[in-house]
Amino acid sequence: MLKADLHLHTSFSPDSSVTVEQVIETCRERGINCIAVTDHGSIEGALKIKEMAPFKVIVGEEILTAEGELIGFFLTEKVPGGLTLEETIDKIKEQGGLVCVPHPFDRMRFSAIEREGLYRITPKIDALEVFNARTPLYYDSEQASAYAHRHGLPATSGSDAHSIREIGNAYVEIPDFNGPEEFLKSLRQGRVNGQRSSFTVHMASTRSKLAAKIKRGASRVWHRLVFKRAR
Repeated sequence: MLKADLHLHTSFSPDSSVTVEQVIETCRERGINCIAVTDHGSIEGALKIKEMAPFKVIVGEEILTAEGELIGFFLTEKVPGGLTLEETIDKIKEQGGLVCVPHPFDRMRFSAIEREGLYRITPKIDALEVFNARTPLYYDSEQASAYAHRHGLPATSGSDAHSIREIGNAYVEIPDFNGPEEFLKSLRQGRVNGQRSSFTVHMASTRSKLAAKIKRGASRVWHRLVFKRAR
């Protein structure tokens, strides 16, 4: 059986500072032998980990659509943000990927898809995240689980880790698989496990965002100075 953390981030997300090497090392220490790397607006970190890791890696992306976030699994190309839910789903499926809705019904998360949007796209999605370790309210997770069961959707679970200490906080135990179709079959036999992360983990994300902004600002200043000197 695989212990699969199906939602985590690396330093290729603007709100995470975890390197690809740290992800691999931490997963090995904690017995996580399958991950979906789902950076915001990027598949670069996922591709790097897939090349390096001694365990199974799904190349994913957390995509900010015009109506909230979707996750694409088994991607070969980055999916652009800002599209409608339907356009984003089409982009994922065009490359043979699977569509998962992360943290549905999470009332504390502004990036979660609104119910109307979720209801509208339910026939087109492949899986639903029923436990996200960063979702603080128990009832929201219960709603997600009930919705998946009611609509016959395979259930995923993930830590949504943006820091080392979060990796593996949530995962699903599934049989081994090869490719998207077998993955969905494995999920239907899966068992969701995990614990909620402390609310303080959001502070780490804020620090990472701030550090990234400072770094970008310093880089712009440096390039301006170099350009002026060159003139």
